[in-house]
Amino acid sequence: MDIDPEVGAALAAMALRKPLPVGEWKSRRDAMNATYRELEAASVRVDGVDTADLTVSSADGHQVPVRLYRVPSSLPTALLVYLHGGGMIAGSVDVYDQVCRRYAVDAGVAVLAVDYRLAPESPFPAPLEDCVAAVEWALRHVAQMNLPGGPVALMGDSAGGGLAAATAVACRDRGIGSLAAQLLVYPMLDDRTASATSAVAPFLTWTPDDNITGWQALLGDAYGTDEIPANAVPARVRSLRGLPRTYIEVGQLDLFLDESVVYATRLMQDEVPVHLVVRPGVVHGYDRVAPDSRAAQAAHTDRVAFLRSL
Repeated sequence: MDIDPEVGAALAAMALRKPLPVGEWKSRRDAMNATYRELEAASVRVDGVDTADLTVSSADGHQVPVRLYRVPSSLPTALLVYLHGGGMIAGSVDVYDQVCRRYAVDAGVAVLAVDYRLAPESPFPAPLEDCVAAVEWALRHVAQMNLPGGPVALMGDSAGGGLAAATAVACRDRGIGSLAAQLLVYPMLDDRTASATSAVAPFLTWTPDDNITGWQALLGDAYGTDEIPANAVPARVRSLRGLPRTYIEVGQLDLFLDESVVYATRLMQDEVPVHLVVRPGVVHGYDRVAPDSRAAQAAHTDRVAFLRSL
């Protein structure tokens, strides 16, 4: 199996993270955040977007920082709640600032980016409850975006994609409004993913050891047992019926390939409309590592088209 040449060249130019033992979350966080800051600093600046930093109240009273992005010169067509990546243990709205600005401009949506609490300091259900609170706020305030009755959608990448999937399930189960769609970009869906095939292993930017560490941080002592809390892991949810229409995208050289395809298949079996994209030759996070690559540009075009269809 071959890596996309443009993505491979971008990876070769980066100082890749050194392998760390399972459970070493602090060093992973530091290294991941450093990479995120470098990628954010290298991003093309997106102008013409107004931002407002707000807070929403989570179920336990925690004040969740959120950032609202709007293009002042146009009326947004939808309100998109965006959940950043970071393996459950890293990331922030600040290192996804240009990502959110670009969706606001290119897709014509307002974006609400959520600075949910991170594990292991705040294990499940804290991150999920922060994201649910943000969706509830979005549904209550969508009319203030000059979108009375307008669509609210969820989007996230990597851990944020997994949290978006879990949040959509929680909103369904609790009867919290109506979501127009969920966009899951190379999502972290299954705590049982703990190995990779020999063909894919050399290309992994998020490894089985990383994955185990992230899920252990989120689930604590329940990890690896039959005591996983209900709805903590999207892949373990029994029924996906009644979830909003879904966009799922994953790379062929991503640890999350199989779990993403399985989740998409289950959604279809439960009569949820699904747009599934498996991108050949690309790795986890390829669009941020190689934003100018043809693969990343095609992905952005597909996501924007889906958002514009809401």
